[in-house]
Amino acid sequence: MRAIVINRWLKGPGELEVKDIPVPTTKAGELLVKVDSAGANFFDVLMIEGKYQIRPPLPFTPGAEFSGTVVQASPSDPRFAIGDRVFGSNVIGAYAEYIAVPSIQCYPIPPSLSFEQAAGIYITYPTSYAGLVLRARVQRDDWVLVHAAAGGVGIAAVQIAKALGARVIAATGSEDKFDICLQQGAEHCINYRDSDWTDRVLKLTGGKGVDVVYDPVGLVERSLKCVAWNGRIIVVGFAAGTIENVPTNRILLKNVAVTGVHWGAYARNEPERIPEVWNALFKLAEDGLIRPVMFQPIFYGLDQVKDALKAIAHRETYGKVIVKPAESSAPKL
Repeated sequence: MRAIVINRWLKGPGELEVKDIPVPTTKAGELLVKVDSAGANFFDVLMIEGKYQIRPPLPFTPGAEFSGTVVQASPSDPRFAIGDRVFGSNVIGAYAEYIAVPSIQCYPIPPSLSFEQAAGIYITYPTSYAGLVLRARVQRDDWVLVHAAAGGVGIAAVQIAKALGARVIAATGSEDKFDICLQQGAEHCINYRDSDWTDRVLKLTGGKGVDVVYDPVGLVERSLKCVAWNGRIIVVGFAAGTIENVPTNRILLKNVAVTGVHWGAYARNEPERIPEVWNALFKLAEDGLIRPVMFQPIFYGLDQVKDALKAIAHRETYGKVIVKPAESSAPKL
């Protein structure tokens, strides 16, 4: 099969190469899935450069999110049969024509979702749901400020907050992404690169400030200027590239709770929460309240992974970036 293979730490996505390698052999409890679509992420860029917190042993195939069809089922998991449509995630392996993955890391694709849509929900939507519901406990009529609102987790957060009855202010790094945020349910949009964006948030909320800040960027310190008394700030990530040193006296003065969300760690620390979150998300999808947004164009062929990751690294995308390994015809075992 064809796959992206990393034999050394790269300087960037432009150095990615496609190789012919054997189809992976499944272990006990694993499925073999023919990959239809793979979801691209910013951390893929960090991983291939050896800068991510997880450094797989070389050589490896990057890519963490996928959807596809089961071609070899696991006798120990009766949920899946050959031919089933599934989506899932693994630390590595998705930028390939086939992936072997533990069945517990897969779910059936809801009938309302396509392969392309399903490839981008495994990380973004549960992260946003856990942050907004489990950590921040968003309530109806809360003001929620979502940073990087046009990105993968950002759009998920906008949709989920809206479904919860909140009022959403979408913050992006450029005004050309305002329309996509408004289409997903945001009531207002701001550009967090403007020097006075915190003043605009205060004006939009009648001087009160927002009840919840959802921050995948690294804007906690500045957000403290426009968060309400008893506000909740969710630390989701550091897309800006630096980890902030926040003056804690300002947290105290506004009675603010700053909390993190690490969805990937729930499997180890609170596994009982995982089905709770997924069942809630599947219900929201069934009710039409959330729907994955895919960046256009979709990237066809593994040779295009480099272009997909370049676009993400250069902040040229919105929603979820999708790569389809097969350029036209399906690969054969």
